[in-house]
Amino acid sequence: MWWFFIDIPTTVECVLIALFFAGCISITCLKGLGILQNLGYSNICFLGWVKKKSNLSQARYNLLFLCTALSCAVISLCFSFLGRWSAVVGLCGYLIFFMLYFVADATHTAKSLAKFTPRLKRLYATLFIVVAIFAYIIAALLNFADALIGEILFTQLKYTFLAILPLCANLFICLANLIATAWEKPIRSHYIKQAKGKLAATNPLIIGITGSFGKTSAKNILALMLSQNYKVVATPSSYNTPQGVAKAINDQAFSDGCVFIAEMGARKVGDIAELCNICPPDYSLITGVCEQHLQSFKTFENVVATKGEIIGETKRKCFIGEGLNAYYSGEKVVDISCVSGVEATEKGTQFTLTLGGESVVVKTKLLGEHSAYNIGLCACLAYELGVSLKQIASVIENLPYVEHRLQLLQSGGINIIDDGYNSNPVGAKNAVSVLRLFGGKKVVVTPGLVELGVIEQSVNEDLGASLVGLDYVILVGETLVRAVENGYKNNGGDMQKIAVVPTLSSAQEQLKSLLSQGDTVLFLNDIPQGLY
Repeated sequence: MWWFFIDIPTTVECVLIALFFAGCISITCLKGLGILQNLGYSNICFLGWVKKKSNLSQARYNLLFLCTALSCAVISLCFSFLGRWSAVVGLCGYLIFFMLYFVADATHTAKSLAKFTPRLKRLYATLFIVVAIFAYIIAALLNFADALIGEILFTQLKYTFLAILPLCANLFICLANLIATAWEKPIRSHYIKQAKGKLAATNPLIIGITGSFGKTSAKNILALMLSQNYKVVATPSSYNTPQGVAKAINDQAFSDGCVFIAEMGARKVGDIAELCNICPPDYSLITGVCEQHLQSFKTFENVVATKGEIIGETKRKCFIGEGLNAYYSGEKVVDISCVSGVEATEKGTQFTLTLGGESVVVKTKLLGEHSAYNIGLCACLAYELGVSLKQIASVIENLPYVEHRLQLLQSGGINIIDDGYNSNPVGAKNAVSVLRLFGGKKVVVTPGLVELGVIEQSVNEDLGASLVGLDYVILVGETLVRAVENGYKNNGGDMQKIAVVPTLSSAQEQLKSLLSQGDTVLFLNDIPQGLY
């Protein structure tokens, strides 16, 4: 092939250039990889995200392309007296602007930070190799063309054409992801087969939990209730994909008579059925449904149908959340209203829990009226499995906050409501209602809500409308905040009480002058950092 005819020094030069660009572009792609991961490694969904008019990801790469090409050309011409080495010196332009990009990007808020799971590490390595190969081929082609053309101006400016590499960063992510499926499918099949074998051998009682919101909270609450009478094994954190659930099964110890609680997430029709195939539930819960992940589901009807897949796969009973009887019914479906008299304050929630004809008034530090119904749903299933009302009430009194889900923290007398993992319309409405329960100044910090497809604009406008009347609103970022701002403005919001800032750190700087002891700040769909 033609690249073997380049002399050894030039080949070494091309290899070093390839490694340099592979390293730099891989770093610039970290946030894009986080988005891809959050979208279930779907190239179609990722490209849909890239194409959004409000999304500046590709715009940044376009700017990087222009800056690096121009700086490389200028530096190369300034050092033209070095002959062919002027092209190499011109590469300093890439180094300068990649470094500036890294510094600027480090302060830019990203909701979907990449979590370096084994799969993502493999994908990252694949991305590095893909970029390196393309960079080497382009560099070698340019040198080959230089040898054929023999023009001094081309010799000096040839590496300017490498600016096309950052321009294609998002495409490199998709290509690497496509290539990685060659080994990801066998790896996934192996994990799933191993997990199914383990469940067959230990035969635990399996409980599946799904819904558009409240899954992780319900899983944690139910696990604490059932642990009164059983050994409980549950999927950790937000492990709710087939590979995540399989890994949780393979990594944990099961014993006779134990209960396995599997959180089940979904982004498209068939996802819940696939998870149920791995761990067929004896019992199940559906916490609630809304327009979350509509970007991949396309319609709300698909969301309802997908969450409802768990009903047909459940062997015994499926307990459904408040108001879901409008969507689900059947022999297996249990719709029990066991919660009444809900009183929500800034100190927690009190309500009456009725099970088996007995009633008891319980208190929890969990915030919001909705938390009472989520607790009640779990209590119904725990009672079904033999946990007494007294035991359930004791657990409710001592329930801990769930991390990043209306988690109340304090710093210097200031209340911080961390609702960083809230990215759905119902959860946002609940969070704002909780904030209004507090005294003192009430401030919200949010980048808006994502992955809502065609309704994203309207939902974020509704979110803006719901913020009217708060003491201050800080919108973070650049993708969705204009819709939130418009909703706030069009519904009578005081524009003196709203600000748009580029980064979360900028928002936190503003909070230092806004808040004092007794005030409350809600971080909605953003995780507070450095405040506690």
